Amino acid sequence: MEDLPIYISLLFGLTLIGTIVWFYYASKSKTFLIVAICWTLIQTFLGLSDIYQYTEVIPPRIMLFGVFPTLIMIGITFLTAKGRIFIDQINLKTLTYFHSIRIPVEIVLVLLFYQGVVSVYMTFEGTNFDLFSGVTAPVVAYFAYRSIKQNKKLLLLWNIICLLLLLNVVITAVFAFPSPFQKLAFEQPNVAVLYFPFNLLPSVIVPLVLFAHLVALRQLTKRKKQNSTK
Repeated sequence: MEDLPIYISLLFGLTLIGTIVWFYYASKSKTFLIVAICWTLIQTFLGLSDIYQYTEVIPPRIMLFGVFPTLIMIGITFLTAKGRIFIDQINLKTLTYFHSIRIPVEIVLVLLFYQGVVSVYMTFEGTNFDLFSGVTAPVVAYFAYRSIKQNKKLLLLWNIICLLLLLNVVITAVFAFPSPFQKLAFEQPNVAVLYFPFNLLPSVIVPLVLFAHLVALRQLTKRKKQNSTK
């Protein structure tokens, strides 16, 4: 990992900052910004301490200390009254444009693949079709909001498709990761996420993208139910 060109880490760093700032712009929540920064600092410390590089335990440490806590935080946000208030005030238009951040993520993954530290399955040259989400995000946002009335059907369909594409990437990543769960990419597994700064991809960026889709689905289905009861 020490031999990686510095521009890859710089591009990833800018993508990480862009992800947090863009989501903050959609939510306008200082609490979110504080939590996101603190969590990023924690993950930075864990990545630099090499704690994730031992992968023979079940579950792998990157999942135990990096992924599972974010899923718990997302669950708590949806299950608490204050959390739902936070979710419902997030600007859905900005949140749709937010998914354009997946374009530089995919570029980073391709660059890491050519450096031999990420599986081809994690790129658009393999079975990762998540680039579709990033490229179509501004297009969908434009057509969904070009008139006064929000195109809820378009947003709902697009968020479902992109959520499924994200889940495909996550499942593939687990199977191509050097751990007891590995089923793919034995010659070139996903080792980049074991090292800083790329451990921030599964522990910060991916959870925020997942959360963005879940927020959108809640807002869209909630409004649909409200309209049907009127």
